[in-house]
Amino acid sequence: MDQQRGLIYGQQPGLRFAMILDGSGGAREIGWDEIRRWRPAQGALWVHLERDDPTTAKWLREESGLDMVVCDALLAEESRPRVQETNTGLIAVLRGVNRDPHENTLDLVPIHFWADEHRMISLRDKDHYLHALRDIREDLGEGQGPLHIGHLLTKVARRVFKYIEPVLEQLEDEVDAFDHQIEECDVREARGELSDMRRRVISLRRYMAPQREAMFRLQGATGNWISPRDRQRLRELTDKVLRSVETLDSLRDRLTILHEDLTTLMSEQIAATTNRLTALTAILLPPSLIAGLLGVNVAGIPFADEPWAFAAVCGITLGLLVAEVALLRKMKWL
Repeated sequence: MDQQRGLIYGQQPGLRFAMILDGSGGAREIGWDEIRRWRPAQGALWVHLERDDPTTAKWLREESGLDMVVCDALLAEESRPRVQETNTGLIAVLRGVNRDPHENTLDLVPIHFWADEHRMISLRDKDHYLHALRDIREDLGEGQGPLHIGHLLTKVARRVFKYIEPVLEQLEDEVDAFDHQIEECDVREARGELSDMRRRVISLRRYMAPQREAMFRLQGATGNWISPRDRQRLRELTDKVLRSVETLDSLRDRLTILHEDLTTLMSEQIAATTNRLTALTAILLPPSLIAGLLGVNVAGIPFADEPWAFAAVCGITLGLLVAEVALLRKMKWL
């Protein structure tokens, strides 16, 4: 069992929570016994389960009354966002974002749904939680929640996307800041920062693109339990998701260009360092040659016995160094 903001979860195996909507924005919490006795006349039912718990699989297959194909889809490991409509309801898989408050990491949480006129069954793994569902549960506890299943499904989709929007905005800000300081940043640190941003954009894009397709299917669902007002909300949400995918595409392209700019900057820095080393080698080569010639152990070295010879050699060497530095500066190698 765990508790967040005063909400209690997981008191019974496989069951995170279950609620019967009162049709006025409120709901009453129930457990397994009441779930098994529930009838549509009592009100719309929302059951939130742990997908990877054996109790969940047993209830879905033996007591929920759902077709086995639907049960298999709800319990599947596959978490790619999608929507599939059946004769009696629809199956949906969406991805929500949880952000670690202590780390710059994203947790993309899959949530599976079954929704029909009278009930919604949602599932997620034991070790995950989703802020979007917690918020809706709080609203129901305060009497400001959804009125029916169509309204609930719409709210879930909207809340899931609500937590994605700030992540996209932050990514845009980070890319803008990186773009403005790329010329002045430390290349090694910049490479790590750029790689982190690219990974986050690619990860979000990987799930937002199919989520866009899922939203198109969801807004076009034919069930009459989704009201015209909720359909309008879903259309507006689909437009937002579409713009978000376009934003991610733009960010991906910008990061590709920034990666090329950073690679060019690194190449220029390497070339500048190589030029300096080459120039240093060129400067030291003549003095090294002179020192090598004068250091040979043979007779006949001019002025070897003169007291002023060493000072003369030092002067000549220094003059050569000054001339070389001047020449290299003129050639813009230094």
